[in-house]
Amino acid sequence: MKQKLDIKNTLVNSTRMVRYNLKIIFANRFIWFLIAAFAFFMFFAIQTVLNGEALTEGTVYGLLIFPGILLIFYPSVFGIQNDDDSRMLEILFGIPNYRYKVWLVRLLMIYVLIFIIIMLFTALASILLYNVNILEMSYELMYPIVFMGSLAFMFSTIIKNGNGTAVVMVLIGVALIILQDAVERTQWNVFLNPFEIPNNFNEIIWEGLIVKNRIFLGVGIVVFILYGLFNLQKREKFV
Repeated sequence: MKQKLDIKNTLVNSTRMVRYNLKIIFANRFIWFLIAAFAFFMFFAIQTVLNGEALTEGTVYGLLIFPGILLIFYPSVFGIQNDDDSRMLEILFGIPNYRYKVWLVRLLMIYVLIFIIIMLFTALASILLYNVNILEMSYELMYPIVFMGSLAFMFSTIIKNGNGTAVVMVLIGVALIILQDAVERTQWNVFLNPFEIPNNFNEIIWEGLIVKNRIFLGVGIVVFILYGLFNLQKREKFV
């Protein structure tokens, strides 16, 4: 009986912790980013259909990647500032192994929630546009989305201001778009579309390129997160 009660209390406390952290992470403005992401997807999906463009898996991937980045933008860029604004930052610094017990869990929660939303968007695209493997498409989309989210998190721990971080990320996004043609067929292309093989490109070489690209993005994600967590240990820079 006592063991059951302990399990129940643990579940209740865990649920409350998750709800509280989600409230802090996403605050009140995330809903606007969700609406903007959905509106962006629907607008360009309709435009694609009206223009009579051929619909493929690559088309669906291209339509979903920017909405996904929009979704992860707010919690990654403004997460630290939301902690500061809610006066939780000082309290959190008092928790042993702060970087692992708080923000690592928060990042995991962010990525899981974004993955669920991306799956819903992908399911909608699969119904309205072109039938795709929802799980595979969502998985591939998470590479660039989590990469950009982790990069934003790292810069938020350096700049320590949501608006400043947002400006930096917008500039980085513009730079990546400008460089898109130069890196389009290389492993360094952050927005590489694995479902759209370039013309006159060997399929085996293309598959190897995709693997290298995913390794590059995966390593980048780990480096950005670890560097951001390391910055969060420097208490004097935040308080």
